[in-house]
Order: sequence, then C-alpha cells, then structure tokens
Amino acid sequence: MNSDSDLQIAGDILEVPHLLQAPREHPATVAEFAGLARSIADDRSEWEHLVRYDATTRWYHRLRTGPGYEVWLLSWVAGQGSGRHDHGPSSGVWTVLEGTLSEHTEHGTRALRAGTQRVFAPGHVHEVVNDTLEPAVSLHVYYPGLTEMPMHAPQCSAAASRDADAGAVTTA
Repeated sequence: MNSDSDLQIAGDILEVPHLLQAPREHPATVAEFAGLARSIADDRSEWEHLVRYDATTRWYHRLRTGPGYEVWLLSWVAGQGSGRHDHGPSSGVWTVLEGTLSEHTEHGTRALRAGTQRVFAPGHVHEVVNDTLEPAVSLHVYYPGLTEMPMHAPQCSAAASRDADAGAVTTA
C-alpha cells in the first residue's frame, strides 16, 4: 500500500501559479454582482454623502459603471414608488440600504428591510414602494446596464376583480 497522498505526488497546487485563475477586476456572475452590491452597501462612505431626498420624485444617482453593468443609488420618501415595471433585457441585484421598501409582484408583497437583497432576471415585473413614513435608500446593480424600463398596467388583485365583476351584474 502506498502511503503517499495525492498532494505529496502532485505537490501543492498553490505553488503552481499557472493553475490559479487570476481574480476578476469586474463581476461576471450573479454571485459576484450580489457580492459587489454587498460590498458597496457595507461601505457607507462610498454612498451616504451622495443621498438626496426629493419630495416630488424618486432621486437617483449612477454610482458606478463597469464593463456592461451599472450601479445606481436611489432614495425614496414616504409614498414614493416605481410604478409597475420590468428592466428590459437587464438582470439585477438590489439591496435596501436604509429604511423599508415593499416589493409588489404577481406572487404577492414582501417588505424588504435594510440589508435585504433581491436578485431578478430579465422579464421580472415588480413595483417598489416606500409604504412607511421613514425615508429609504436602495442600491441597484444592472447587467447589462439599464437601457429600458417598460412600464406595465397596475396589477389588479383577485378581490378587486371579484368586486368589479359583481358591480357589472345588471338585472332585467
């Protein structure tokens, strides 16, 4: 029986530089984009001084660009929302940095508090709203960069549909 381990036979892989992959300068996978968003979120000095609040519209600022991607910083005062939309051919990762935002989709509504991160693929339709009385800040990474944001008609709930159908009934 041979007592030599594979490591002893092959040597230490860390000593063979040509077998190691060079670290990427820019993200290329969903996990790397999520990591980029987390690292920016964790470094308040990179974004906190840029945040502005506008009572008339959502405020936004393009924070960073890279090959094929963009990073946006958005602020939301009470009651502000995005409208129901998708992101065209872009995928994305968004993170709530401060406050709480609600995401409305065909599957329901979820409240997203600071530190929560969401990933979406092209075609994901949602509406984001600040339903609270406190301002909120979010960070959005789009790949490829955001070139379109098609708006969709407001989603009608099942209860509202039943009520509308009931109101449409007439008697002779």
